[in-house]
Amino acid sequence: MADLGAETWIIHGTLMGWWWNRKIMPWDSDIDVHVTEHTMEFLASYYNMTIYPVRTTYAPQGKNYMLEVNPKYVNPSPTDHLNTIDARWIDMLTGVFIDITTVHPKRSHPGVVYSKDSHQYRVRLILAQPFDPCNELINMRMEEDDLFPLRDSVFEDRPVKIPYNYVEILQEEYGKSRLQLHQHGVGAQAQETTITKLRIMYHNINYQL
Repeated sequence: MADLGAETWIIHGTLMGWWWNRKIMPWDSDIDVHVTEHTMEFLASYYNMTIYPVRTTYAPQGKNYMLEVNPKYVNPSPTDHLNTIDARWIDMLTGVFIDITTVHPKRSHPGVVYSKDSHQYRVRLILAQPFDPCNELINMRMEEDDLFPLRDSVFEDRPVKIPYNYVEILQEEYGKSRLQLHQHGVGAQAQETTITKLRIMYHNINYQL
């Protein structure tokens, strides 16, 4: 996506896999990423149904991925349950895919964006300059909040972006207990809390280096 100039970040179960070991969870069958409305419009306009060869350490011979954009991406309603995924990168050999979902500004709640799977995130919207009266989305620049500025990291030995406030996002979606190693016996609760704090500290130190 970065090669296309499209900013994206991992989310949902993929972000949880990143939290624990920066790998896909053994039971997960796909990868989840988010993009902004502007990025989705860009992909749909210029790259829909295009094919890209990709080489990785797992596939040194290369694989072909096709970008398929759902024509329903223009409908931001979360009630459209059959079209919550806006686009996919599809492995043309195996059919394994990467789900791409758009985050939309919530017009009724300024400072909030949402995806069609009903997840919501806090953002700070600041008018960009110069102002474009024809496109209100371009006029909004997102700063420190749940999502932005995105952090650089690694997932499956590949560079990725993750949300700025990844801890609260994961806790809200999965609960605090899912970010802890569960131990049993005397002092287990204190040990769980310590492990979680140490993991958060490790991530934060890593980003400051």
